[in-house]
Amino acid sequence: MLLSAALNDALNQQVGNEFGASLQYVAIAAYFDSDNLPVLARHFYTQATEERDHAMRFVKFIMDAGGRLEIPAIPAPRSDFSSAQEAVQLSLDWERTVTQQVNALVDRAIKDNDHISRNFLEWFVNEQLEEMASMETLLGMVRRAGDAGLLLVESYLAREGRSASVGVENENT
Repeated sequence: MLLSAALNDALNQQVGNEFGASLQYVAIAAYFDSDNLPVLARHFYTQATEERDHAMRFVKFIMDAGGRLEIPAIPAPRSDFSSAQEAVQLSLDWERTVTQQVNALVDRAIKDNDHISRNFLEWFVNEQLEEMASMETLLGMVRRAGDAGLLLVESYLAREGRSASVGVENENT
């Protein structure tokens, strides 16, 4: 096994975190879908798929590195929001948390002198910069538009072709 037991455990926890994020984004997408905001809904359905893909990247890495996979229990996502701003704020807060989690994984790999894992995790470090910038841009747009102006946000996202990634090009590698 290439992974230390501590790093293997931390990676398993991150698998659960990524699956949990996927479910949370589905709940946010459904919120926008039920409010007849299809472009915002599509954006968050796409985010849900990306988070699931991230979880699977971790699963594949754990298996390739000879680790053991133990997916933790995943809490139910929050599904009630008082506003679009609250839903997008939750997304940004989540991305900040994931950034801290990824940084802790990198720190663990460095402590273990595990260059293979550190190299694997660099993709997630870069991805988190993109995800946070995207959510910060979207939150700013939603704040400026207010609930009455969400169709302007939809129009912008649709016109820019950025329903999958606000403000930056989506690099799905």
